[in-house]
Amino acid sequence: MARTVWNSTVGKKTVMAVSGLVMLLYLVVHMIGNLKIFFGPGEFNHYAHWLRTVGEPFMHDEWTLWLIRAVLVVAVVAHAVSAYQLSRRDIRARPAKYVHRKPRASYATRTMRWGGIILALFIVWHLLDLTTGTVHSGGFQEGHPYQNVVDTFSTWYGDVVYIVAMLALGLHVRHGFWSAAQTLGAGSRTRDRALKAAADVLALLLTAGFIAVPVGVMTGVVS
Repeated sequence: MARTVWNSTVGKKTVMAVSGLVMLLYLVVHMIGNLKIFFGPGEFNHYAHWLRTVGEPFMHDEWTLWLIRAVLVVAVVAHAVSAYQLSRRDIRARPAKYVHRKPRASYATRTMRWGGIILALFIVWHLLDLTTGTVHSGGFQEGHPYQNVVDTFSTWYGDVVYIVAMLALGLHVRHGFWSAAQTLGAGSRTRDRALKAAADVLALLLTAGFIAVPVGVMTGVVS
């Protein structure tokens, strides 16, 4: 049954929608945590340490964090694979170009694929920068996330990479939230306007919330 569901277009769209909502929930929590940087190094570093001890003493040190990471990896892989396979299926279904031009889609809709690629590359860079410190500038300091963030956003390329990725994220969330709602049956004639408004507000808040951090470093508010 699982294979039958996965092989169907509806099944792949459902997997894509559910995995997208899981990642969206994480992004909201992650953004709120990031904004703690405006309360100073003590508050931000304490928050980063708390993430590693969530669930103690029932959960061992970092077990909860690794569990969250595992769920996110599954969600990212499921989202990417289903998106790729749906895209290939769509291309195979119409190998020839349309005789009549289709109605012009929104900018977010037309850039969903490129946005996904940009975000995938950004995730790799972000992990290598602030998690492993492999590509970090200024000397990565284990256990000092506040200083590591300031180091990253003290470079022009760190700001450019992050801001471009967050703009792509906003477009991706705006269209993705709406699409997920339709796939999961939440859309209707009476709810469509509210769902579109919610998608716009959510995308705007996430984009502004994430970009606030590099802007804070650039302007000296965070230093």
